[in-house]
Amino acid sequence: MRAILLCVPLLCTPRASASDHLFAPQEEHAHASGVAELADGSLIAVWFQGSGERRANDVRLLGSRLAGAGSDWSAPFPMADTPGLPDCNPTLLVDGKGRLFLFWVVVAANRWEQAVLKYRRADEPVGTGEPSWSWQDAIHLVPGEAFARRVEAGFGELAVTEHLWAAYAPRYSSQVIEAARDPAKRQCGWMTRVHPVLRADGRILLPLYSDGFNLGLMALGEPDGMSWRALGPIVSPGGVQPSPVPLGEGRWVAFLRDNGPAPHRMLRSVSTDDGETWSVAVDTDVPNPGSSVEAIALADGRIALALNDLERGRHRLSLFFSADGGATWPKRRVVAFDPDGRHAFAYPSLIQASDGRLHLTYSFSGPDGETIDHASFEL
Repeated sequence: MRAILLCVPLLCTPRASASDHLFAPQEEHAHASGVAELADGSLIAVWFQGSGERRANDVRLLGSRLAGAGSDWSAPFPMADTPGLPDCNPTLLVDGKGRLFLFWVVVAANRWEQAVLKYRRADEPVGTGEPSWSWQDAIHLVPGEAFARRVEAGFGELAVTEHLWAAYAPRYSSQVIEAARDPAKRQCGWMTRVHPVLRADGRILLPLYSDGFNLGLMALGEPDGMSWRALGPIVSPGGVQPSPVPLGEGRWVAFLRDNGPAPHRMLRSVSTDDGETWSVAVDTDVPNPGSSVEAIALADGRIALALNDLERGRHRLSLFFSADGGATWPKRRVVAFDPDGRHAFAYPSLIQASDGRLHLTYSFSGPDGETIDHASFEL
Protein backbone atom coordinates (compact mmCIF):
# COMPACT_ATOMS: atom_id res chain seq x y z
CA MET A 1 0.00 0.00 0.00
CA ARG A 2 1.23 3.49 -0.81
CA ALA A 3 0.69 6.76 1.01
CA ILE A 4 -2.18 8.94 -0.17
CA LEU A 5 -0.74 11.54 -2.55
CA LEU A 6 -2.22 14.78 -3.75
CA CYS A 7 -0.67 17.17 -6.29
CA VAL A 8 -1.92 20.76 -6.35
CA PRO A 9 -1.21 21.63 -10.03
CA LEU A 10 -0.23 25.29 -9.55
CA LEU A 11 2.16 24.39 -6.79
CA CYS A 12 3.79 21.28 -8.22
CA THR A 13 7.48 22.03 -7.68
CA PRO A 14 9.26 19.64 -7.57
CA ARG A 15 7.82 16.50 -9.22
CA ALA A 16 7.40 13.60 -6.79
CA SER A 17 7.51 9.87 -7.07
CA ALA A 18 4.95 7.83 -5.16
CA SER A 19 5.78 7.32 -1.51
CA ASP A 20 6.92 3.79 -0.73
CA HIS A 21 6.78 2.01 2.60
CA LEU A 22 10.17 0.90 3.94
CA PHE A 23 8.35 -2.11 5.41
CA ALA A 24 4.75 -3.24 5.65
CA PRO A 25 2.57 -1.36 8.17
CA GLN A 26 2.59 -3.23 11.48
CA GLU A 27 1.25 -2.80 15.01
CA GLU A 28 4.35 -1.45 16.72
CA HIS A 29 4.92 2.29 16.96
CA ALA A 30 7.41 3.30 14.22
CA HIS A 31 8.41 6.94 14.36
CA ALA A 32 10.95 9.76 13.99
CA SER A 33 13.08 8.62 11.07
CA GLY A 34 16.34 10.03 9.80
CA VAL A 35 17.89 9.49 6.37
CA ALA A 36 21.38 10.02 4.93
CA GLU A 37 23.27 9.41 1.70
CA LEU A 38 26.49 7.40 1.96
CA ALA A 39 29.63 7.85 -0.11
CA ASP A 40 28.57 5.29 -2.75
CA GLY A 41 25.21 7.01 -3.34
CA SER A 42 23.20 4.51 -1.34
CA LEU A 43 20.75 5.65 1.34
CA ILE A 44 20.45 4.57 4.95
CA ALA A 45 17.47 5.30 7.19
CA VAL A 46 16.93 4.95 10.94
CA TRP A 47 13.86 5.21 13.19
CA PHE A 48 12.66 4.08 16.60
CA GLN A 49 10.17 1.25 17.00
CA GLY A 50 8.45 -0.51 19.88
CA SER A 51 5.27 -0.68 21.92
CA GLY A 52 5.29 3.06 22.68
CA GLU A 53 7.76 5.88 23.25
CA ARG A 54 9.40 7.04 26.49
CA ARG A 55 7.37 4.70 28.72
CA ALA A 56 8.04 1.60 26.59
CA ASN A 57 11.33 -0.06 27.52
CA ASP A 58 11.28 -2.27 24.42
CA VAL A 59 11.79 0.69 22.06
CA ARG A 60 14.93 0.29 19.95
CA LEU A 61 16.46 1.84 16.84
CA LEU A 62 16.08 0.04 13.53
CA GLY A 63 17.54 0.81 10.12
CA SER A 64 17.16 0.02 6.44
CA ARG A 65 19.26 0.57 3.30
CA LEU A 66 18.40 1.52 -0.28
CA ALA A 67 21.13 0.45 -2.69
CA GLY A 68 20.00 2.73 -5.52
CA ALA A 69 17.23 3.71 -7.90
CA GLY A 70 15.02 0.78 -8.82
CA SER A 71 15.97 -1.26 -5.78
CA ASP A 72 13.91 -1.97 -2.68
CA TRP A 73 14.61 -0.95 0.87
CA SER A 74 16.28 -3.77 2.80
CA ALA A 75 14.65 -5.67 5.62
CA PRO A 76 14.99 -3.69 8.90
CA PHE A 77 18.10 -4.35 10.97
CA PRO A 78 19.26 -3.17 14.44
CA MET A 79 20.96 0.22 14.82
CA ALA A 80 20.99 0.60 18.63
CA ASP A 81 19.25 -0.98 21.61
CA THR A 82 19.84 -0.20 25.28
CA PRO A 83 18.38 -3.14 27.25
CA GLY A 84 15.59 -2.10 29.61
CA LEU A 85 15.43 1.52 28.38
CA PRO A 86 13.79 3.26 25.40
CA ASP A 87 16.03 4.43 22.55
CA CYS A 88 14.38 7.34 20.69
CA ASN A 89 14.73 10.27 18.28
CA PRO A 90 17.59 9.11 16.03
CA THR A 91 19.23 11.36 13.45
CA LEU A 92 22.10 10.84 11.02
CA LEU A 93 25.05 12.80 9.65
CA VAL A 94 27.65 11.89 7.02
CA ASP A 95 30.77 14.04 7.39
CA GLY A 96 33.30 15.17 4.78
CA LYS A 97 35.27 11.93 5.23
CA GLY A 98 32.24 9.75 4.51
CA ARG A 99 31.87 8.67 8.13
CA LEU A 100 28.36 8.05 9.44
CA PHE A 101 27.29 9.54 12.78
CA LEU A 102 24.15 8.29 14.55
CA PHE A 103 22.79 10.53 17.32
CA TRP A 104 19.90 9.56 19.60
CA VAL A 105 18.66 9.62 23.19
CA VAL A 106 18.24 6.92 25.81
CA VAL A 107 15.28 7.83 28.03
CA ALA A 108 16.23 7.28 31.69
CA ALA A 109 13.46 6.83 34.26
CA ASN A 110 10.92 6.95 31.38
CA ARG A 111 11.06 10.75 31.46
CA TRP A 112 12.04 12.94 28.52
CA GLU A 113 13.69 15.44 30.85
CA GLN A 114 16.06 12.67 32.00
CA ALA A 115 17.11 11.60 28.49
CA VAL A 116 20.80 10.80 27.92
CA LEU A 117 22.30 12.02 24.65
CA LYS A 118 24.40 9.43 22.81
CA TYR A 119 26.14 8.94 19.48
CA ARG A 120 27.85 6.29 17.40
CA ARG A 121 30.28 6.65 14.51
CA ALA A 122 30.92 4.22 11.66
CA ASP A 123 34.13 5.04 9.79
CA GLU A 124 33.26 2.74 6.85
CA PRO A 125 29.44 2.65 6.77
CA VAL A 126 28.96 1.46 3.16
CA GLY A 127 27.74 -2.13 2.91
CA THR A 128 24.75 -4.16 4.00
CA GLY A 129 22.89 -4.43 7.27
CA GLU A 130 23.94 -2.64 10.44
CA PRO A 131 27.07 -0.49 10.06
CA SER A 132 30.20 -1.59 11.87
CA TRP A 133 30.42 1.02 14.62
CA SER A 134 33.90 2.39 15.28
CA TRP A 135 33.13 4.53 18.32
CA GLN A 136 30.30 5.18 20.79
CA ASP A 137 29.95 7.63 23.64
CA ALA A 138 27.53 9.83 25.55
CA ILE A 139 27.50 13.58 24.95
CA HIS A 140 27.68 15.56 28.18
CA LEU A 141 26.80 19.24 27.88
CA VAL A 142 27.44 21.91 30.52
CA PRO A 143 25.37 24.96 29.47
CA GLY A 144 26.59 26.96 32.49
CA GLU A 145 25.48 30.28 33.95
CA ALA A 146 25.39 31.92 30.51
CA PHE A 147 22.50 29.61 29.65
CA ALA A 148 20.52 30.80 32.67
CA ARG A 149 21.21 34.46 31.86
CA ARG A 150 20.16 34.06 28.23
CA VAL A 151 16.97 32.21 29.17
CA GLU A 152 16.00 35.02 31.54
CA ALA A 153 16.92 37.70 28.99
CA GLY A 154 14.98 35.91 26.27
CA PHE A 155 11.80 35.70 28.29
CA GLY A 156 12.23 39.34 29.24
CA GLU A 157 12.48 40.27 25.56
CA LEU A 158 9.40 38.21 24.71
CA ALA A 159 7.41 39.49 27.72
CA VAL A 160 5.75 36.08 28.03
CA THR A 161 2.51 36.28 30.02
CA GLU A 162 0.39 33.65 28.28
CA HIS A 163 1.13 30.76 30.60
CA LEU A 164 -0.77 31.66 33.80
CA TRP A 165 -1.54 28.47 35.64
CA ALA A 166 -3.76 30.08 38.35
CA ALA A 167 -4.31 33.46 39.95
CA TYR A 168 -1.67 32.87 42.63
CA ALA A 169 0.68 30.55 40.70
CA PRO A 170 4.08 31.62 39.31
CA ARG A 171 4.23 32.45 35.66
CA TYR A 172 5.45 29.79 33.24
CA SER A 173 8.51 31.86 32.35
CA SER A 174 9.46 32.28 36.02
CA GLN A 175 9.52 28.54 36.53
CA VAL A 176 11.66 27.95 33.43
CA ILE A 177 14.07 30.72 34.49
CA GLU A 178 14.36 29.15 37.94
CA ALA A 179 15.03 25.71 36.43
CA ALA A 180 17.72 27.22 34.16
CA ARG A 181 19.65 28.28 37.28
CA ASP A 182 19.83 24.63 38.44
CA PRO A 183 23.06 23.01 37.11
CA ALA A 184 21.58 19.51 37.31
CA LYS A 185 18.47 20.37 35.31
CA ARG A 186 20.23 22.32 32.57
CA GLN A 187 22.73 19.50 32.00
CA CYS A 188 20.07 16.81 31.47
CA GLY A 189 17.38 15.97 28.98
CA TRP A 190 18.71 17.51 25.77
CA MET A 191 17.28 15.55 22.86
CA THR A 192 17.92 15.11 19.18
CA ARG A 193 15.39 15.20 16.38
CA VAL A 194 16.49 16.77 13.03
CA HIS A 195 19.73 16.48 11.05
CA PRO A 196 22.96 17.93 12.40
CA VAL A 197 24.74 20.29 9.98
CA LEU A 198 28.43 20.68 9.24
CA ARG A 199 29.76 24.20 9.73
CA ALA A 200 32.23 25.63 7.23
CA ASP A 201 35.05 24.86 9.68
CA GLY A 202 34.13 21.15 9.75
CA ARG A 203 32.60 21.23 13.23
CA ILE A 204 29.21 19.62 13.83
CA LEU A 205 26.25 21.82 14.74
CA LEU A 206 23.86 19.49 16.55
CA PRO A 207 20.34 20.90 17.11
CA LEU A 208 18.72 19.87 20.39
CA TYR A 209 15.66 20.61 22.49
CA SER A 210 14.29 19.91 25.96
CA ASP A 211 10.80 18.93 27.02
CA GLY A 212 11.80 20.02 30.52
CA PHE A 213 12.60 23.59 29.42
CA ASN A 214 10.39 23.55 26.32
CA LEU A 215 13.01 25.38 24.25
CA GLY A 216 15.87 24.75 21.82
CA LEU A 217 19.64 24.52 22.16
CA MET A 218 22.60 23.91 19.88
CA ALA A 219 25.68 21.82 20.60
CA LEU A 220 28.98 22.18 18.77
CA GLY A 221 31.14 19.13 18.24
CA GLU A 222 34.69 18.79 17.02
CA PRO A 223 34.97 17.07 13.62
CA ASP A 224 35.64 13.65 15.16
CA GLY A 225 32.81 14.07 17.69
CA MET A 226 35.12 13.58 20.67
CA SER A 227 34.24 16.83 22.46
CA TRP A 228 31.14 19.00 22.64
CA ARG A 229 30.00 22.31 24.09
CA ALA A 230 26.61 23.97 24.41
CA LEU A 231 25.60 26.98 22.28
CA GLY A 232 22.43 29.04 22.39
CA PRO A 233 19.80 28.64 23.78
CA ILE A 234 16.86 29.44 21.46
CA VAL A 235 14.24 30.93 23.76
CA SER A 236 10.51 31.06 23.00
CA PRO A 237 7.23 30.03 24.61
CA GLY A 238 7.31 26.44 23.35
CA GLY A 239 9.60 26.43 20.30
CA VAL A 240 11.35 23.05 20.11
CA GLN A 241 13.18 20.75 17.69
CA PRO A 242 15.12 23.50 15.86
CA SER A 243 16.22 22.85 12.28
CA PRO A 244 19.26 25.05 11.45
CA VAL A 245 20.19 26.18 7.93
CA PRO A 246 23.41 28.04 7.00
CA LEU A 247 22.97 31.25 5.02
CA GLY A 248 26.68 32.04 4.55
CA GLU A 249 29.20 34.37 6.19
CA GLY A 250 28.36 33.08 9.68
CA ARG A 251 24.63 33.70 9.33
CA TRP A 252 22.13 30.96 10.17
CA VAL A 253 18.38 30.58 10.43
CA ALA A 254 16.54 27.92 12.42
CA PHE A 255 12.91 26.84 12.13
CA LEU A 256 11.11 25.35 15.13
CA ARG A 257 8.05 23.31 15.98
CA ASP A 258 5.39 25.22 17.92
CA ASN A 259 4.51 23.62 21.26
CA GLY A 260 3.33 26.95 22.65
CA PRO A 261 0.13 28.97 22.74
CA ALA A 262 -2.00 30.00 19.77
CA PRO A 263 -1.59 31.00 17.02
CA HIS A 264 -0.03 27.68 16.05
CA ARG A 265 2.78 28.71 13.73
CA MET A 266 6.27 27.53 12.87
CA LEU A 267 8.82 29.68 14.70
CA ARG A 268 12.01 31.26 13.37
CA SER A 269 15.31 32.23 15.03
CA VAL A 270 18.52 33.67 13.55
CA SER A 271 22.21 33.66 14.38
CA THR A 272 24.87 36.03 13.05
CA ASP A 273 27.88 34.45 14.80
CA ASP A 274 28.00 30.97 13.24
CA GLY A 275 25.45 29.49 15.64
CA GLU A 276 27.10 30.59 18.88
CA THR A 277 24.09 32.68 19.97
CA TRP A 278 20.52 32.85 18.68
CA SER A 279 17.71 35.37 18.69
CA VAL A 280 14.46 34.63 20.47
CA ALA A 281 12.19 32.54 18.23
CA VAL A 282 9.09 34.28 16.90
CA ASP A 283 6.08 33.15 14.92
CA THR A 284 6.15 32.99 11.12
CA ASP A 285 3.01 32.90 8.99
CA VAL A 286 3.44 29.13 8.32
CA PRO A 287 0.92 26.94 10.19
CA ASN A 288 2.26 24.23 12.51
CA PRO A 289 0.18 21.82 14.61
CA GLY A 290 2.92 21.04 17.14
CA SER A 291 4.75 18.68 14.78
CA SER A 292 8.38 18.44 13.75
CA VAL A 293 9.74 20.42 10.78
CA GLU A 294 12.97 20.02 8.82
CA ALA A 295 14.69 22.58 6.60
CA ILE A 296 17.81 22.19 4.45
CA ALA A 297 19.95 24.39 2.23
CA LEU A 298 19.72 23.38 -1.42
CA ALA A 299 22.62 23.44 -3.86
CA ASP A 300 20.96 26.31 -5.78
CA GLY A 301 20.89 28.53 -2.67
CA ARG A 302 17.22 28.06 -1.81
CA ILE A 303 15.83 26.52 1.38
CA ALA A 304 13.56 23.47 1.27
CA LEU A 305 11.22 22.89 4.21
CA ALA A 306 9.20 19.76 5.01
CA LEU A 307 6.35 20.01 7.52
CA ASN A 308 2.70 19.50 8.39
CA ASP A 309 1.33 22.84 7.17
CA LEU A 310 -1.80 22.68 9.34
CA GLU A 311 -2.89 24.18 12.64
CA ARG A 312 -4.42 20.88 13.74
CA GLY A 313 -3.62 17.32 12.72
CA ARG A 314 -0.83 15.59 10.83
CA HIS A 315 -2.82 14.37 7.82
CA ARG A 316 -1.03 16.63 5.30
CA LEU A 317 2.70 16.77 4.65
CA SER A 318 4.13 19.44 2.35
CA LEU A 319 7.35 20.79 0.91
CA PHE A 320 7.90 24.56 0.90
CA PHE A 321 10.66 26.46 -0.96
CA SER A 322 12.19 29.83 -0.14
CA ALA A 323 14.67 31.97 -2.07
CA ASP A 324 15.03 34.66 0.61
CA GLY A 325 16.37 32.81 3.64
CA GLY A 326 12.97 31.60 4.82
CA ALA A 327 11.27 35.00 4.94
CA THR A 328 8.69 33.89 2.34
CA TRP A 329 7.69 30.52 0.88
CA PRO A 330 6.07 31.15 -2.53
CA LYS A 331 6.50 27.61 -3.94
CA ARG A 332 4.81 24.73 -2.18
CA ARG A 333 4.10 21.08 -2.89
CA VAL A 334 1.73 18.71 -1.09
CA VAL A 335 3.54 15.39 -0.64
CA ALA A 336 0.90 13.33 1.17
CA PHE A 337 -2.65 14.19 2.19
CA ASP A 338 -5.63 12.31 3.57
CA PRO A 339 -8.63 14.69 3.61
CA ASP A 340 -10.51 12.26 5.86
CA GLY A 341 -7.77 12.38 8.49
CA ARG A 342 -7.50 8.58 8.80
CA HIS A 343 -3.78 8.57 7.96
CA ALA A 344 -1.01 10.69 9.43
CA PHE A 345 2.29 11.71 7.82
CA ALA A 346 4.75 13.37 10.17
CA TYR A 347 8.28 13.95 11.44
CA PRO A 348 9.97 14.45 8.06
CA SER A 349 13.67 13.90 7.43
CA LEU A 350 14.90 15.66 4.30
CA ILE A 351 18.16 15.53 2.31
CA GLN A 352 19.41 16.54 -1.13
CA ALA A 353 21.48 13.74 -2.63
CA SER A 354 24.65 14.18 -4.68
CA ASP A 355 22.63 13.82 -7.91
CA GLY A 356 20.40 16.74 -6.89
CA ARG A 357 17.32 14.70 -6.00
CA LEU A 358 15.47 15.31 -2.75
CA HIS A 359 14.78 12.35 -0.50
CA LEU A 360 12.20 12.48 2.26
CA THR A 361 11.40 9.90 4.93
CA TYR A 362 8.55 10.33 7.39
CA SER A 363 6.30 8.50 9.85
CA PHE A 364 3.20 6.89 8.33
CA SER A 365 0.27 5.71 10.45
CA GLY A 366 -3.26 4.59 9.67
CA PRO A 367 -5.84 1.87 10.32
CA ASP A 368 -3.48 -0.82 8.97
CA GLY A 369 -0.61 0.11 11.28
CA GLU A 370 2.58 2.15 11.23
CA THR A 371 5.68 2.28 9.08
CA ILE A 372 8.23 4.72 7.64
CA ASP A 373 7.66 6.11 4.16
CA HIS A 374 10.15 7.36 1.57
CA ALA A 375 9.55 9.77 -1.32
CA SER A 376 12.02 11.18 -3.81
CA PHE A 377 11.80 14.25 -6.02
CA GLU A 378 13.50 15.93 -8.94
CA LEU A 379 13.91 19.69 -8.64
